[in-house]
Amino acid sequence: MKYLKKLSCSECSAYSLTKDSRKEYDEPADFETAIKACGFGKFNLILLILSIPLCWMSVIETTTMSYVFPAAQCDLDLSLGDKGMLNAITYGGTIASAFMWGFIFDTMGRKRPLIAGFLLDGIFAVLSGFSQNVTFLMVMKFFGGFIMNGPYAALTTYLCELHEGKYRSRMPIFAGLSMSIGTIYLPFLASFILPMNFKLILADYLVLHSWSLFLLLNALPALMGGMIFFFLPETPKFLMTMGRNEQALKVFQMIYSLNTGKPKETYPIKILINEPKANHRNEPESFLLKGWRQISPLFAQPFLGVFILVCSLQLFMTMGQNTLRLWLPQLFQAINDYKFFNNGTSSTLCNMLSVIQPTNETEECFVNFDNSEVYVNSMIVSAVSVVAYVIVTAVVNVLGRNTLLKILGLVASGCAVGIYFSPHSDIALIFIAGFNSLSNIGSKVILVVVVDFFPTTLRTMTVSLVMMCGRGAAMIGNIIFPKLLEMGCGPPFFSMASLFFVCFCLSFLLPKPKENFV
Repeated sequence: MKYLKKLSCSECSAYSLTKDSRKEYDEPADFETAIKACGFGKFNLILLILSIPLCWMSVIETTTMSYVFPAAQCDLDLSLGDKGMLNAITYGGTIASAFMWGFIFDTMGRKRPLIAGFLLDGIFAVLSGFSQNVTFLMVMKFFGGFIMNGPYAALTTYLCELHEGKYRSRMPIFAGLSMSIGTIYLPFLASFILPMNFKLILADYLVLHSWSLFLLLNALPALMGGMIFFFLPETPKFLMTMGRNEQALKVFQMIYSLNTGKPKETYPIKILINEPKANHRNEPESFLLKGWRQISPLFAQPFLGVFILVCSLQLFMTMGQNTLRLWLPQLFQAINDYKFFNNGTSSTLCNMLSVIQPTNETEECFVNFDNSEVYVNSMIVSAVSVVAYVIVTAVVNVLGRNTLLKILGLVASGCAVGIYFSPHSDIALIFIAGFNSLSNIGSKVILVVVVDFFPTTLRTMTVSLVMMCGRGAAMIGNIIFPKLLEMGCGPPFFSMASLFFVCFCLSFLLPKPKENFV
């Protein structure tokens, strides 16, 4: 007892470890043991809170135009085809950069590319706010998508690699939940900014409108994200993979200290195992050859079958989800305009959508700024999605990803059919909210499969390629959707239902959890 009284606090903490605990850490620890010893606490909570607005950037980059269309259609002389292209062009940028970003993050780490990615995205978002014509706006949205594709994919991986196994599977769901909060933020901000309908002349060829200010304000989360990552660590998993165990151990100690409030020196693990280093050669070779060396394992067993399957699931699911999602504000605006011209009277969805058809060229362009219902409906749809994410986060480990994907695919397909048969705008809103929530969650559950089945050195590349497939499909969907609307009311919604029924069928082919390859 006399000796114990003389021990320092750090020595007491170390001494308080049980004999079994000390024995467990006598040998070099692998990543899972090391991250588990850090616990879950202040560091994790701070990280998750800071990542919420960063997760918004994917939503902001792809969705802002959906709210800009009704306000800017006269200023920019937008047709239905222009709107479809503006929605699609962002996804074109993400496709063009998918390979590049996956290679960069899997070879250079997560932190430094995340800093550069968020700052560059913020710059292009600012430039888009100064657009004076459709062409310049399309160019800025393309580069915005080109930049944003990497940081969002890497952010999901970053969160996964800083949590132990029992929390890791929830991280893609958390990212999706944060994105859903972002979908509430956008219409909330739009409801204050867009109805202002001002015109500020800065120069002969530079005029700002309310939608310009809306775009400028939406650059702030990306610029903030670039600054946040200056103060966050590189993931210890990546450091261990690159053979930088001393740096990884310092990160583990920092996380442990923040989570427990104890000195870094009391972190019970002193040595980390030497993981197989990633195959990144130092000799000069072409970028394409390095990239091929990085992704070639995906095209061989045991990864090829699962890779094709998750790409197919993401393709169909994202085509349906992101096509309808990006057209929702325009559809709600059509419903609002129908009521505006018919003394507040509602009708079947198909009757109300008739006002979205192209107008006679001789008619004067008209924008209805009395559209608070558009933003309220958009926020309701987003709020339902947030609630659904909370529920799914709680049950994903109980149901399992395979069963969950089956449920999501089948019910979302039914909701798409329900939208078409809606006799009233309120009924349509219920089905739209259900479809949006379930389809959005489904695309994130697929990322859980990627995290489960693919190793660290392939993970970000795989996420990028899987998301590239989905975003390519979303680009095509947004180009086709205006054509489907011109054909009539049924084709858009029955197409959505068919896509998700295919996803329901494909989900039966997913391997069981015990067949995990990692």
